[in-house]
Amino acid sequence: MDQSQTIAVQRPNRWDEPLDSAMSDADVAWLRTRSPFSKMDRAAFPKATPLDGILRYDCRLHRVEPGEIIVREGDYGNSAFLVITGTVRAMIDSLPEKQLGREATRMIDWVEALKRYLGRSPFRESRTAEQVSLNANDDRSRLIRDIDDRQAVFLQDTDAIFDRYDNVALGAGELFGEVAAMYRSPRSASVIAETEAALLEIRWQGLRVLRRDRQFADTLETHYRKHWLPLHLREIPLLRFLPDENLAKVIEATQLRSYGRLEWNADYKKTRKLPANEQIAKEPLVLDQGQFPTELIVVRSGFGRMCIRHGAGHQTTAYLGKGHFFGLEEMTYNAFRPESMPPIPYQHSLHAVGFLDALAIPVETFATEILPHVRKSELPEVARHLIGNSSASPKERRRSGRRETPSESEVATNHQDVSHAAGASFDSTSLLEFVVQNRFNNGRDAMVIDLHRCTRCDDCVRACADVHDNNPRFVRQGAVHDRLQIVQACMHCTDPVCMIGCPTGAIARDMNTGVVSIHDSICVGCGVCSAACPYENIAMVEVNDKKGRAYVDQKTGRPIKKATKCDQCSGLPTGPACVAACAHDAIARIDLSESAPLTEWLEKRS
Repeated sequence: MDQSQTIAVQRPNRWDEPLDSAMSDADVAWLRTRSPFSKMDRAAFPKATPLDGILRYDCRLHRVEPGEIIVREGDYGNSAFLVITGTVRAMIDSLPEKQLGREATRMIDWVEALKRYLGRSPFRESRTAEQVSLNANDDRSRLIRDIDDRQAVFLQDTDAIFDRYDNVALGAGELFGEVAAMYRSPRSASVIAETEAALLEIRWQGLRVLRRDRQFADTLETHYRKHWLPLHLREIPLLRFLPDENLAKVIEATQLRSYGRLEWNADYKKTRKLPANEQIAKEPLVLDQGQFPTELIVVRSGFGRMCIRHGAGHQTTAYLGKGHFFGLEEMTYNAFRPESMPPIPYQHSLHAVGFLDALAIPVETFATEILPHVRKSELPEVARHLIGNSSASPKERRRSGRRETPSESEVATNHQDVSHAAGASFDSTSLLEFVVQNRFNNGRDAMVIDLHRCTRCDDCVRACADVHDNNPRFVRQGAVHDRLQIVQACMHCTDPVCMIGCPTGAIARDMNTGVVSIHDSICVGCGVCSAACPYENIAMVEVNDKKGRAYVDQKTGRPIKKATKCDQCSGLPTGPACVAACAHDAIARIDLSESAPLTEWLEKRS
């Protein structure tokens, strides 16, 4: 490489830029005197990521004022918050969107879009020096928070809001936001400062290492059971009318279960080429077909595969995601069946598709504490039939405690809840197997091409290249089923495993849209995200300046690489350029975590 045609810059490192540059050694020493850090064993942490290093580089101190919104329900979070002093309130009830100050992602206008197009560099993957490294100049005031944070939003008359909406108070030593941070999922509640408070924000890279301390890990589970399990149970449609005393018993009996590995992508890369039966055999078994029902499974995170025995193998019947149930039909049937009819076992098997995190509610608790408070219209069809059947005794019908004639709107709403809770499926078994076999059920914005309409003109690829430094963020190839092709483009997954190993948090979700994007300036080019993506949709590329000169590491002289992927053309007035450029309406971005969007899209084309 001609050194005269290169630009030497400092390659970013894991802790080059702390989450809070104002964090001092004195702050770290003070934090070490506070719970839970004062009780942590330093020997439990690797030499490369010591406890003091996590506090110094992966944490940020916040001072919040009364009424300030700390996190908002529905936003994607990459960090948890520890209350140091003061009190905050976690809102169990949802607040109006306008009250939360939520703003839409800024869209550029056509004039700015045209300027960008005309001013683009003729060289691939061109960047400014500031985009390549935070160390490109001496301005140390530019922090990561300038990229990720938004301006604070305050609520007016918080006393009235706290009185009107159900909420939970959290004080010193308590944590919130850890579930969303660890599972890369949306926040389940808004949290508002009740008093002036000091908070310690811990980005998930540090939180993951802190869990090496056994006592801290146990504290997280205890805290979740005390504060967040009631909230998550209340979000389940079947439990919405459960009295507090019954809910308390359900909380006490519910068990937290995890199957498979959070880093499921490593196992999937080994098994993805196996036949479906062999792949299913290697998936962790949650509950087996033919087993007598002992618990209701509620999926909290990840995915499960429902299947039945078919000849010598298994046939997939549905896939389950967050909020779906397993065992509901069997347990309600057994509860309402006439005494002359025998109970039925589980009609399907449930396997963890990679990783599955679930709540397990014992059958006795479900029958005594939950079932009497579930509306008839919310039950599976088999149970509603038994309740309305004359063979069911009056005692059994009274035991149900349900209104026999719900309103039309209630029927419609509850039927939708029941259908959603049953899992996602397709009329075509082969399409269902195709989606699950390739783990496309993980995709929130999968790029789907209708091969009956596609003319292979590659206008979509060229449009992507035009808005992304002359380097398209996808290739027009991928798995094919019948007339459908799932293209190798980032699907902005429900469970984005690419975020697991990123050492700096350079790959993260957009707070408003959920789009997974990469912040170039703090990407160290390690390639962990590229290696982790099970769909091979992240590429590592060498970057240049606007004149085509390559950036190189000033210490080693090696080229600077950055991770690149589809960013949904965020901010462009057209939306994704690939979709807008297709003259034949052959491309769509579809959420495959549920079956309805793809089914409806196909029906329109029938």
